Amino acid sequence: MTESNTTNPSIFILLGIPGLEAAHGWISIPFCAMYIITLLGNFTILFIVKIEPSLHGPMYYFLCMLAVTDLVLPTTTLPKTLSIFWFNSREIDFGSCLTQMFFMGIFSAMESGIIAAMALDRYVAICHPLRHSTILTNSAVAKIGLAVVLRSFIFFLPSPFLVRQWPYCRTKVISHSFCQLMAVLKLACADTHISTYYGLIVTFLVTVMDVFCMMLSYILILRAIFSLPTIFSVFVSRYDHHVPLYFHILMANVYLLVPPMLNPIIYGVRTKQIRDRLLRHIIQTE
Repeated sequence: MTESNTTNPSIFILLGIPGLEAAHGWISIPFCAMYIITLLGNFTILFIVKIEPSLHGPMYYFLCMLAVTDLVLPTTTLPKTLSIFWFNSREIDFGSCLTQMFFMGIFSAMESGIIAAMALDRYVAICHPLRHSTILTNSAVAKIGLAVVLRSFIFFLPSPFLVRQWPYCRTKVISHSFCQLMAVLKLACADTHISTYYGLIVTFLVTVMDVFCMMLSYILILRAIFSLPTIFSVFVSRYDHHVPLYFHILMANVYLLVPPMLNPIIYGVRTKQIRDRLLRHIIQTE
């Protein structure tokens, strides 16, 4: 085997959703609709918090962090996925593939971490209401936000470097709609257990840490359920060969699309102050 066959490829080919190629056009409709709802919902949250001074507090700062994360997370994958569905644009260069993989990892971890921080905020507000403003100061909120960002970068920064070191002498075709870690590792012609186990360990650690924080407040206990698709996707992709491939890919896309779409509704519209300010703004514009 020549050295040129074992170096990193210049491009990969994304298949979209293998087995459902004929339905790509139809699948793109709900995907696109969810993305538009995600953009509208999260931009609305950011706008309302910005213009309303009474919302300049810890809970709403965390909510803005979540909104920014939920804007970036689906944007890392969905535009490319839609370009496959609509224009059959399947090529993605190796660097872009690693970048996509990296941002998916860090922003997924950031989303989980911010929700855990919001649960901590609710815990303090419920259990220590008189000390809430002194415990969760603007400085404390900034430090928590920075800790969430740094944790995500530290945990997921090694992953693309590990993927980059493997030789790819097999096909350049990725059986997925985006550069999902396990789908890319399957193309390597080397023992990739280091990358596989590292991905599993990081996913497990992030999930355990954040679920533990979420359990501090009964309000956000159910939010731990949203961490399950990540574990499900990683473990199933690694060990289960009996579930159809298109199911794996659909589940991966749903995980990236549904939480960012629902978070503005769960944490924004259901918050009375934001709901009231939004209604007042709509009435004023009329």
